[in-house]
Amino acid sequence: MGKLAFVFPGQGSQTVGMGKDFADQYEVAGSMYNQVDDVLGFKLTDIIFNGSQEKLTLTYHAQPALLATSMVMLEQFKTSGIAPDYTAGHSLGEYSALVAAGALSFPDAVKAVYLRGKFMDEAVPAGEGTMAAILGMEAQALKEVTDEITNQGDVVQLANINCPGQIVISGTTAGVEKASALAKERGAKRAISLVVSGPFHSSLMKPAAQKLEQVLNEVTVTDAEVPVISNVTAEPMTTKGEIKQRLVEQLYSPVRWEESIQTLLDNGVDTFIEIGPGKVLAGLIKKINRRANVFSVYDLQSMNQTIEAIKEEKSC
Repeated sequence: MGKLAFVFPGQGSQTVGMGKDFADQYEVAGSMYNQVDDVLGFKLTDIIFNGSQEKLTLTYHAQPALLATSMVMLEQFKTSGIAPDYTAGHSLGEYSALVAAGALSFPDAVKAVYLRGKFMDEAVPAGEGTMAAILGMEAQALKEVTDEITNQGDVVQLANINCPGQIVISGTTAGVEKASALAKERGAKRAISLVVSGPFHSSLMKPAAQKLEQVLNEVTVTDAEVPVISNVTAEPMTTKGEIKQRLVEQLYSPVRWEESIQTLLDNGVDTFIEIGPGKVLAGLIKKINRRANVFSVYDLQSMNQTIEAIKEEKSC
């Protein structure tokens, strides 16, 4: 067995009831969720466990809810003694990756992502910005499309470069609609509008990034104990100065997920464990490299199966 990476999901993976089996089973999980309510000053756990899905999906609820649930699952998973050589997270998931790598404390991360969600929500009035997934088109060809539309006055750019043939674009509603149409004209298989509350990872998020920078200056960021792959550069980062800078840039820069996974593979990682709700990243990693060993920890059963499988691999 080669090296091991823990990866953490971002927005879109939230579901009502996530993590409840951990909270019911383990005292530490329950107290972590209580800590979230204390930090935020309202009962987010009630929204996580009892919904509605609509309320949970609000950016400023979804972000701390996903971070908290990933960390609750990680805390329990760590008792197995399995530790990562690297961590990485998709967009919001980068904060989970930083907590896992010891660069951010759990309460500070909860506070930061709640405010990050607020700032992202406030940056562009609802309905004025959006995102779409473009399937079956190369990044360079799609970038030519988005540059062309942006130069005509409607801002749109690449936001998430997820895996071969799956790229998300982000910008003004008009920009995304025009780029989607032009991409299809030029050979994209499909353009799917995403249900999001704003144009994340586009230059329209720069006002949110400025506010986030002030928040990050108030929380304690330390050097990471294991390298964290940055969404912005797709390279390992460990120093607190770089971590802060990249978190600010991340809000208006593309998430280079495909390259990030490639970096991990190039550095000897052959086993990936996705920790948190859903199995989105596991699916993307398999599309990037079919030979990678990929596990998902999203409930008690999947956690126990993963621990068993990893221990078996290690003993072979």
